[in-house]
Amino acid sequence: MIRSIKQDWFSNIKGDSLSGIVVALALIPEAIAFSIIAGVDPKVGLYASFCIAVIIAFTGGRPGMISAATGAMALLMVTLVKEHGLEYLLAATLLTGVLQIVAGYLRLADLMRFVSRSVVTGFVNALAILIFMAQLPELTDVTWHVYAMTAAGLVIIYGFPYLPMIGKTLPSPLVCILVLTAVYIISGMDIRSVGDMGELPDTLPVFLWPEVPLNLETLWIILPYAVMLTVVGLLESMMTATIVDDLTDTPSNKNRECKGQGIANIGSGLLGGMAGCAMIGQSVINIKSGGRGRLSTLVAGVVLLMMVVFLADWVSQIPMAALVAVMIMVSIGTFSWSSIRDLKKHPLSTNIVMLTTVAVTVSTHNLAIGVFVGVLLAALFFANKVGNILYIGSEATEDGRGRRYEVVGQVFFASGERFMAAFDFKESVERVVIDLSRAHFWDITAVEALDKAVLKFRREGTEVEVIGLNEASATIVDRFAVHDKPDAVDKLMGGH
Repeated sequence: MIRSIKQDWFSNIKGDSLSGIVVALALIPEAIAFSIIAGVDPKVGLYASFCIAVIIAFTGGRPGMISAATGAMALLMVTLVKEHGLEYLLAATLLTGVLQIVAGYLRLADLMRFVSRSVVTGFVNALAILIFMAQLPELTDVTWHVYAMTAAGLVIIYGFPYLPMIGKTLPSPLVCILVLTAVYIISGMDIRSVGDMGELPDTLPVFLWPEVPLNLETLWIILPYAVMLTVVGLLESMMTATIVDDLTDTPSNKNRECKGQGIANIGSGLLGGMAGCAMIGQSVINIKSGGRGRLSTLVAGVVLLMMVVFLADWVSQIPMAALVAVMIMVSIGTFSWSSIRDLKKHPLSTNIVMLTTVAVTVSTHNLAIGVFVGVLLAALFFANKVGNILYIGSEATEDGRGRRYEVVGQVFFASGERFMAAFDFKESVERVVIDLSRAHFWDITAVEALDKAVLKFRREGTEVEVIGLNEASATIVDRFAVHDKPDAVDKLMGGH
């Protein structure tokens, strides 16, 4: 226990502290932007980012991962806020937290094992594209100063680590933000800054219970939104945890993360914040800046609040170009460039799943839809592939009056028709043996195919013997098969 606490909190104090500051600076304009998307005051997103980051630092299952207000969640809130107002959003946030805690106790995070690597790669690439696209408004219809500042920021971010002595001591994104802010203040150039995004809060958050009627009508209003927020929030958090696992070569407790996200969202809702989840962009910034432990997430949340409340005059002068440069770095670092090279090596089905996930996610701006389509495609391709791994050979018996069929492979809904097509029901033989010792029956469709084969042979006057069923197959066949029961033909053919 003590060893785990030391590892999670105090094994990388300097790296976690500095990276947390970088993340806090990058969180400010995003939290404001996501508040604007959702149609609420900027302080709702800023308070949410503070609350969620601080709480998840203690309750989350993935050290070093950053959670806060996100664009994916904000998009789901627009209609609720427009039709019912902020109080109902806070109530929906509380309900989202409860549902996420329930999901954690139900171990729904274990379903992540059904998400293939090609879907994860597509998810990562889509997020990288969306992160880059989100920066385009800051680079459209602007003066040359913005492009110059952004380019200078990228030079600092990628060049600073190569400087001797100091290159490895400070995170280059933090250096980028400090240097470009100083240049902006000294030069007085006319470009957008954080202060132009919206008014920063000047007070600490206070406890707020949503002023909504506690009745079924309120529940039916907020439940659909809470369910969507729960699904998207957990999905993005689980995918981000998987990515951070890969970046750090360390495991995470995803069911604990589900519960942690729920507790964090309840805390956010009670302090006037909106629902949030893990942020892949900020998590990558944290990892790339040297953050590894829970301390980095805590520092990010605390520093964010301190800066927007007590250092608002300074924070408001950070040029957006500096933060755009940091987010472009995140986009480049997030994108799986090897996936482009692997297009030539990977199977066509894998490439289709990855590219479809990217296309659907980018076109809909909805991570849940993109991942759902990717998982569905991957499942269909897998079922088709396994369904084709079925061989049925046959040979006549020595006396020439019978035939032996040997089935090798998996029999289920995708291979049932191939199973049926392999038998010659018109052949004039007295007996047939169907050897299933090297086959496995998975579902009702497979059992029904066996029933039809046996009954068709018997209808032609052929004696049928089924042998070799393994224990698992025998269990499902004994339970659901009808070929050895009275009135089997009527049952199978839908008779009465």
